[in-house]
Amino acid sequence: MRITTWNINSVRLRFELLRRVVDELAPDVVCLQETKVDDARFPADAARALGFAHVLAHGQRNYNGVAILSKLAVDGHDTRAWCGYDHCRHQLTRLDGEIELHNLYVPSGGDVPDRDANPKFAHKLDFLAELAAHWRAEGAAARALIAVGDLNIAPLATDVWSHRQMLNVVSHTPVEVEALDELQASAAFTDAVRAIVPPEEKLYSWWSYRARDWAASDRGRRLDHVWVTPPLAATIRDAGVMRAARGWQKPSDHVPVTVDLDL
Repeated sequence: MRITTWNINSVRLRFELLRRVVDELAPDVVCLQETKVDDARFPADAARALGFAHVLAHGQRNYNGVAILSKLAVDGHDTRAWCGYDHCRHQLTRLDGEIELHNLYVPSGGDVPDRDANPKFAHKLDFLAELAAHWRAEGAAARALIAVGDLNIAPLATDVWSHRQMLNVVSHTPVEVEALDELQASAAFTDAVRAIVPPEEKLYSWWSYRARDWAASDRGRRLDHVWVTPPLAATIRDAGVMRAARGWQKPSDHVPVTVDLDL
C-alpha cells in the first residue's frame, strides 16, 4: 500500500497539482491537510475521477480541513475535536476494515513560543497532549494504526536547516519536540520516513513562501510525517519526499510525503 500525505494549502486552488501528484506517485491513499473548503464544496467528483472511489472530507470554509482519498475500501468515517475546538483537524477511518488511519493537521502555534504570551502556542501543546493521552488510554499501540499529516513540528536536528538558529522558532522548540515525542510514545509509533531515510540525513517537507529562492537558500523543515504502530512497523518498505513539487507553478509550501507498506 502506498500512502501519501500532503498539506495542499487549498484543494480547489491546487487540484491540478494533486492530479500531477497522483499521476507521478500512483498512491493508493492520499491524505490532505489544509483543504480550506467546506464539505459541500469539496471536489469529490473530480477526486473520484482520479481513481479514488472513496472520498472522505472534513472541512470548513477558507481554513484548516482534512480529507482522505482512497482506492482501498474504507469502513466508516469519524472525526475528533480537541481542546473544545472543532477546527476540522482530525479524521479517521479503517482501510479494508483492518487498518486504522488517522489524518491530522496539528495547529501551527503562531509565532511566539510562549504558552502564557501566546494562546495559539498553548493550544498547540494542549492539542498534542490531549491526543497523546487519548491514544495511551485506549491502548492504540496494540492496534494496526497509521497516523499521518502536517504535525507542524520538525523534531530532529536534521529536520531543520539550522538546529541552533531554529531552537527558539515555533516548530522546533524543545517544548514542542518534547510534546511530539510524547505523542509518538503514546502508541509506540515508528517514524516510517526515518525508518528509510537515516536520521543523520537532512530532510525537509516545507519551505517558506518568504524565501526569494527556496531551493538556493534551502531553509526547510520536515513538518509532515507518517507514523505506524508496532503491528505495522515491519511492513515499512520505502519512503520519500517529493521535493520537486515545491518548484511547480503556484505550489503549496509543503510537498507530498509518501510511504510504502508491504501488507
